[in-house]
Amino acid sequence: MTTAEHPLPAQQHKGAARKAEGFATPKQDTKPQCARMLPKRVLPIIFLPGIMGSNLRMSARRQKELRQKDNIAWRPDILGATNIYANSKSQPRERQLRLDPLQTTVDIYDPSGPLDVVGDGRHGNVKLKKNFRSPLLVDDPATMPNGHTSVQKARARGWGEVYFKSYGDLLQHLEQRLNNTFSEGKLQQEWRDVVGINPQIWNADSRLPQQVLTEDELKKVVAGCWFAVYAFGYNWLQSNGESAKAIAARISKVIDDLNGSGYECNKVIVITHSMGGLVGRALIHPKFGNLQDKVLGIVHGVMPAIGAPAAYKRMRAGFEDPGVIGGPSAIEASIGAKVAGSYGDEVTAVLANAQGGLQLLPTESYGNSWLRIRHNGRELETWPKRGDPFSEIYKLRGKWYALFRDDWINPSGMTPEQGGGSFERTSRYLDRVQSFHQMIVNTYHPSSYAHYGADRARQSFGEVIWEIRDCADPTGWQNWPIVSDNLQGKVEFTPWNADGNGNLAADLPFSDAMPSVAHALILPPSAPGDQTVPAKSADHQLNSGMFKGIFRQTGYEHQASYKDPRAIASTLYSIVRIAQNAIWKC
Repeated sequence: MTTAEHPLPAQQHKGAARKAEGFATPKQDTKPQCARMLPKRVLPIIFLPGIMGSNLRMSARRQKELRQKDNIAWRPDILGATNIYANSKSQPRERQLRLDPLQTTVDIYDPSGPLDVVGDGRHGNVKLKKNFRSPLLVDDPATMPNGHTSVQKARARGWGEVYFKSYGDLLQHLEQRLNNTFSEGKLQQEWRDVVGINPQIWNADSRLPQQVLTEDELKKVVAGCWFAVYAFGYNWLQSNGESAKAIAARISKVIDDLNGSGYECNKVIVITHSMGGLVGRALIHPKFGNLQDKVLGIVHGVMPAIGAPAAYKRMRAGFEDPGVIGGPSAIEASIGAKVAGSYGDEVTAVLANAQGGLQLLPTESYGNSWLRIRHNGRELETWPKRGDPFSEIYKLRGKWYALFRDDWINPSGMTPEQGGGSFERTSRYLDRVQSFHQMIVNTYHPSSYAHYGADRARQSFGEVIWEIRDCADPTGWQNWPIVSDNLQGKVEFTPWNADGNGNLAADLPFSDAMPSVAHALILPPSAPGDQTVPAKSADHQLNSGMFKGIFRQTGYEHQASYKDPRAIASTLYSIVRIAQNAIWKC
């Protein structure tokens, strides 16, 4: 039976973790006055989302140029059916200007600012489930001066900075599970999917054997410690190295603030999704975040460790749109395609001008021959040949199979002085991207764990294959000029009407044997993965020899990976294993 009580709000107080003050009551009121104090030890969990997973706002200058009513540059949570349609119809010029890394920043919560610009109105995407419970995220009593609701506290932790419809379940799950482990000495039932379970159930790779987690091990980790879950967005358009610097400053502030409030907080655990893994690796690199001494360990989810050929495919043919068949995750992917760009010129207008997006291209470590040209089942050519995709593919100019079409890079028509793009500027960005890749290629935290898709049923672009069709003799294919492009991976040529240099030459002799029209199209993906990142790229983590545990999994699509029970269980397991290395002063 629960005894009635007067709850006392435990407030932050300088020099003490928490302070509570009682009050006088009539003699006949025998209810005790109770305040619940958090343990002094704190081990924050920092979540870093993938590309397009952080909400962005634009500068006042760019908002004025676009004549937009608000300053939202990217916030997929608010995209209802009408807005999805409107954004899917955005022209490449508008996409380039709205998603300009030089005119955007992370949309961070500030309750002291205008409600619909930085406050609760803008961050209304955060909605906690009715059955969500956390001793850390609870409503303050109505009597508390300047009290906050549980949702406001979550927003203050950055939960509204990220694509909440995609990541909200994960954030709530981690917050609830990590802070509700034992009750009256007994393990909470919801932990039975992790404790006492053979990690091979979650596809732990046998080359890095994992031991069953016991109740005693979990109890030692959580005793006297609480785990505050944060989500830090970053500007995914700019270099991941720059994002790492910004995230490092925020993590340092979290640690300093907690220590200043009387807690003991020495390090954090980082959880990443997709491109967030590159930010996480840069976070601990001395040239970028330089935070290796404040990160206890990292859990990487579906990271394109050495890039993904899908980045090439999307800049030539747009994002894949699976439609609404397949449930919520398919709908989520469909929204991403419509908003990010279903056509190559739409995607190129953004990513050719954004170092962050370019950093997802296959790195030098990906290897040779992932871009292929075929005709009637015969390989005509493959690249790279010398292990340098930057000079052999990305900076190639004037060829129909090149990554960039010049006329797609700067649809805004702005001059370089105005911030407009150009092939030359993109080439300079590529130089920096190559340098970034080389710097972090072997940068992994010594206490790293990872899970990713290695599913043959979730085929990914392990390579990009252009197949030439409607042409008996493809002689001279290298120099065929494009007559038309459907912007989704199919180009048309008139082979007989091109000279040896790829220039139109109508007076060249015509033969009845020559086709009037030929086509080349990108073939569907065929490699195991998660429909975006091929297992070949993710396996770089396994082959690095630097990881404590690897879970090669099946059954989920890339963006929705953290909604899969095995991904969640392996993540919780990995967090506990990392937390076992924490050293406390008291």
